[in-house]
Amino acid sequence: MKIPSLLALLTTACIATVPLLAESPPEPFQLVGTEAWAEIGAWSLADQIEGSTQEMKWKSIKPGKSILFNGQEGKTLNLTSRENHGDAEIEVEFMIPKSSNSGIYLMSRYEIQILDSYGKADNAISVHDCGAIYERWDESKPNGLQGFEGTPPATNACSAPGTWQTFKILFRAPRFDADGKKVENARFIRVEHNGVVIHEDVEVTGPTRGGANGPEVSSAPLIVQGDHGPVAFRKFLVRPTKFE
Repeated sequence: MKIPSLLALLTTACIATVPLLAESPPEPFQLVGTEAWAEIGAWSLADQIEGSTQEMKWKSIKPGKSILFNGQEGKTLNLTSRENHGDAEIEVEFMIPKSSNSGIYLMSRYEIQILDSYGKADNAISVHDCGAIYERWDESKPNGLQGFEGTPPATNACSAPGTWQTFKILFRAPRFDADGKKVENARFIRVEHNGVVIHEDVEVTGPTRGGANGPEVSSAPLIVQGDHGPVAFRKFLVRPTKFE
């Protein structure tokens, strides 16, 4: 059985719980580059970028080709990948300035939150903090009750604003029967933030707030939130795979 390098980092127990199927997975795709996205708006490339530790803005930018960021103002349209994914291993290196906010929507629907949550106590973190699997939303419910579900990170692993941080995500897409009926929910098998495990085996019963409209599907593009504040990525690797 061929095991991708990211899985080699996991414990034997975890691998045994979520084995890969024997078939060869598609080639990985790298999303640091404007050509990887359907529309880019003000998203641009840099070789060096510095986020302010005091304000929600960029401190300095050196144009180049190795870092993807959401423009001088740090606010533009959301990115949608040209490639679709289902089951996947995802490795991200991101950076935000003070108080900034973004998010990564797996399959356009299930958000891992990016937020400056640095220094927040573990007993105060919520479904809105960095690394959280964001809450779901139902407008038909009374005010104050529209938000439901969501999973906070097990611990606050954020580093300071302006520093580079990492996510490593193992994600299993929802499953459907021959008639297209969903028979298993999407699942975050494992999420690491800055090398710390913050989620294990978390089911998502449906799209989180802000995710794509319409029914759930077995494969879809990845979306990055670009309209909430400055965010930069210097690594964004998606390895399509297949979990049992």
